[in-house]
Formats: sequence, structure tokens, C-alpha cells
Amino acid sequence: KGMAIPQKAGIPLGVMKVLDPRQLKPDSTETERILTVLDETIVKLEITRLIPRITASLDRYARMLGPEITSSLLEHQKLSVEIQHLHTSPGDAKTMRAAEKRLKCSLRNILRLFLANPLLYHGLKFEVRVKESPADVFIKAFMEFRDFTLERLLTTPDEEREMIQFMKDISLQVEKNTEMISALQGELAGVIQTRDEEVSRKDKTIENLKTAMEDLAKNCKDEIRLIMKEGEKQKKEDEKASQERCARLKEDIQRLGTQFNALVLEHRASELVLRKEKCKAEKEIQEWVQKYDTDMTEKQTTYDELQAVYNKEKEQLSLLMEKHAMLLPEYTLIEEERRILKEKEEEAAREEARRNKAATCIQAFWKGYLVRSIYKSVLKKGKGKGKGK
Repeated sequence: KGMAIPQKAGIPLGVMKVLDPRQLKPDSTETERILTVLDETIVKLEITRLIPRITASLDRYARMLGPEITSSLLEHQKLSVEIQHLHTSPGDAKTMRAAEKRLKCSLRNILRLFLANPLLYHGLKFEVRVKESPADVFIKAFMEFRDFTLERLLTTPDEEREMIQFMKDISLQVEKNTEMISALQGELAGVIQTRDEEVSRKDKTIENLKTAMEDLAKNCKDEIRLIMKEGEKQKKEDEKASQERCARLKEDIQRLGTQFNALVLEHRASELVLRKEKCKAEKEIQEWVQKYDTDMTEKQTTYDELQAVYNKEKEQLSLLMEKHAMLLPEYTLIEEERRILKEKEEEAAREEARRNKAATCIQAFWKGYLVRSIYKSVLKKGKGKGKGK
């Protein structure tokens, strides 16, 4: 999750995000992946909106598009005509599905080629003039959906509850102020109505008195003047009292308006403080990102050096392997000659051993024969001497 911004002056974090939605930034890899998919979808929708206009004037944009994209657009145009023909004339549903499948594959291939060359897409976006169509409404709605998704992804349940509670409190305060102002306005209207009724009544009395005075003008001039003076005096007093009451009510309205403006200024000051803290946190994040980039650059340099050493040793190993492959037949031949020579030596040794064994047997037999011959001659001599005695 992203770095939390502390609350001040009673304004929740969720409300601050609503007050300044342009400052919303992704705070997790999952959020960035979702936004990347939505942004790519918006780009694909805009490219798809431009394709009919480009194919209608393909000769004009062929040089800018290049041969590969131009051929893909021509193929797509042919498939579109084929689909329209199949829609106008009844045919095989299987053929229709196959044609629609080829059309989808062609559109995916065109989008892939445009996405691989973003400069071409941006150039065509300003070069090709397309009239407004329902597709523009859909793209605008999809962009609003993207912004809404971003706001929802970056708003935690606690922040959402805090924002709802804050909006309820603000609405309740506004309702109370509105009710108070309405009550004061009603009271003011009642006072004005009462004053008007009183003035009207007094005007009617004056008119009646004027009528009566016209009848008694000749006999009651002094009395009429006195009554008129009293009536005018009473009217001035009533008007003065009414004006004082209206002034007090206006002062109350101004006082409540001043309180309301003070609350608005206080909330704006709190908002400014929170924005400064948010900017400070973003600067810290940028510093960490720069440090990370520096570390990764150093590690990438080390990796490139090790890779160069590895490639050099790999080349040396390849040379040694080639030499080994060249010397291996010669080594095998030498080993085979050694084995044959060793077998001959072993056979000669075995033959020598057999001869020695045979010679030993012959010698032993001969010695035994000699011993027996000597023993027999000795026995014969002994028997001859005995007979002579």
C-alpha cells in the first residue's frame, strides 16, 4: 500500500483524494498492471476507430504506414468486405464463424503492429480526421471508467467510510445552516408582512380619517391636524421599529454567513497543509526511486562486466572443445593400440607362465624319475652283497 497521509483539521484522507483527484498515483504493482491494461485497451479502441478512415485512404497513408501494416490493412479490408457480403447473403454459419475468426485475428495483428510503433500511432492520431461517432462516446465512457477504477483502487474501505461520514457531517452542517437561514428568512418575511399589514391598516385608517376629515374639515381643522400628526408619528415609530428588527435580522444573517466563510477558509487551510505534506511525501518517493535507479545502474554495469568475462571464457571453452573434438579420434586410436599391446603382453605372460609351469612339471617328473632310478640301483646292489655272504 501507498504511504498514508495524516489527517488534520478533521478532513479524512479519502476526502483529500476527492478534492484533488489529479494527484492520484498508483501505489502497488497490481494497480499499475490494471491501469496498464486499461490504458492499452483505450489505445486499441482509438486505433480501431482510425482503421476504417485509414483503409478508405490507404494510398495516402501507405508511405507513412510501411509495407507490412499496409498489406495487413489491405487484407483486413478484404475480410471486412467478405463479412459484409456474407451478412447480406445467407450462407453457411460455419463459413461465417471462420470469416469472423479471421477478421478478429487480422484486427489483433494490426493492433500489435501499431502498438509496436507508438510514434506512428500518435502521428496518425493528429493526421487522420475522423468525424464524431458512437465509438467516441464509448471511448470517453471507458476513460471515465478507467479514472473511476483508479479512484476505487486507491481508496481503501476505511478512507471511503471516512469520506462518507465527512460528507454526511458537511451535509448535516449545511442543512442546519440552511434551516437556520430559512427560519430567519421566514421570521423576517413574517415581520415584513406584519409591518405591511400594519401599514396597510394604518393607511386604511388614514384614508378613513381623511374621508371623515373631508366631512369635518370646516369645523374640525385643528383636531384633524392633531390626529394626522399622531398618525404620522405612530407610523414613523412603527417603521423605525420594523427597520430596527430588519437590521437585527440582517446582522444575524451576516454573522452566520461570516461563520460559514470562516469554516470554509479553515477547511481550505487544512487542505493546503495536507497537500504540502503530500508533495513532500512524493518528493521522498522520487528520491528513493532515483536511488533505486542508481543502484540498479551500478549492478547492471557489474553484470555487464561479468557477462563480458563470461563470454570471453565461453569463447575459450569453445576453442578447447573444438581442440578436444579434433584430438579425441587420435586419443581413441592410441588407447586402442595400447589395449591391443596390453592384451598381447598379457597373452605372452600367460604363455610364459604355462611354459614355466610345464617346465616345472617336467623337471619335477625328471627329478622323481632320477630318484627312483637311484633308489632301485641301491636296492639291487644291497641284494647282491647278501647272496655272496
